[in-house]
Amino acid sequence: MTFRYRGKLLCLAFAGILAMVWLGATSAALFAANATVRVGYPQPSGAMLPLWLVSDAKLDQKYGVPVQNIFISGAARMNQSMVAGDIDLASIGGAVVNTVLAGGDLVAIAVGVPTYGFSLYGRPEVKDIASLQGKVVGVMSKGASSEHAVIALLQRHGMQPGKDVKFIYLGGVREVVAALDRGIVSAGVLSSPTTLMARRLGQKELVNIATLNLPYMHSGVATRRSFARQQPERVRAYLRAYIAAIKIANEDAETSKRALARYLVTNDSAILDEAYQTFRGIFPKVPYVTEDYIKSVLAVSDNPKAAGANPKDFFDTRFLKEIEDSGFVQELYGRR
Repeated sequence: MTFRYRGKLLCLAFAGILAMVWLGATSAALFAANATVRVGYPQPSGAMLPLWLVSDAKLDQKYGVPVQNIFISGAARMNQSMVAGDIDLASIGGAVVNTVLAGGDLVAIAVGVPTYGFSLYGRPEVKDIASLQGKVVGVMSKGASSEHAVIALLQRHGMQPGKDVKFIYLGGVREVVAALDRGIVSAGVLSSPTTLMARRLGQKELVNIATLNLPYMHSGVATRRSFARQQPERVRAYLRAYIAAIKIANEDAETSKRALARYLVTNDSAILDEAYQTFRGIFPKVPYVTEDYIKSVLAVSDNPKAAGANPKDFFDTRFLKEIEDSGFVQELYGRR
């Protein structure tokens, strides 16, 4: 074998090694990209804190599930994005029920805030709920938690939404504050910390709906049933991180406020405190969705299928049960 021929063989071999290394690196990069779980959230609210902490406190890295949080304004657009497969998981409340009633392949797998985490704010001339008769109330999205909260509140006061009080859908919580400030609406449903912004603008709280302790899935975690079937380990890993995030949200103010500052894009200490204190302690240690939460959504839904729907068709607790049965929660909280 000549020196020139051996040289050609060595060059070919080296090229082959380089190709394998490149292919391996490319495959690893592709795997890393595919392993990222895309998680959507619809509002800049303190209710999103556990979701934000998953990535901000690096719990996604700890539990092996890289997360990309994506802001998609409004529950309607959020649901459409998840049904279309643009995101894998989402922080969705009651809107998930309406999507399922409409034929969407979604399922709730955890609850974040298990009651209406909203307040109804009014302009100075609005004295109470009764004085909303014939007026317009601003809500974020049709069929979402913000609308459900106002419907439940009006029904408790013997008023009919759409008849006694009109709704206008504004898309986001900041848009509701702006409409309230400009007099476009007489009242608006808000979540913390935009509640503080409203007070600074001279608006007043009519009712803190959360204090009524009505069972409801204000926020939580939902996914496509197909994603849960195809990627069960990624779902379990995310829920482990979410449970760990809840512990931080309820116990660690410093870490929580750091995450809030990042996602609310503010260092205003009063706003951060408002967002944190409103929801601190309300996040359940093991965030099971229950039939009561779903029933309360069905009770205020305007979908004709709601009355005959089975609450069990809208949620799946098996992932959380597997995690709890494994001893993960006990170990997380240091109990033996």
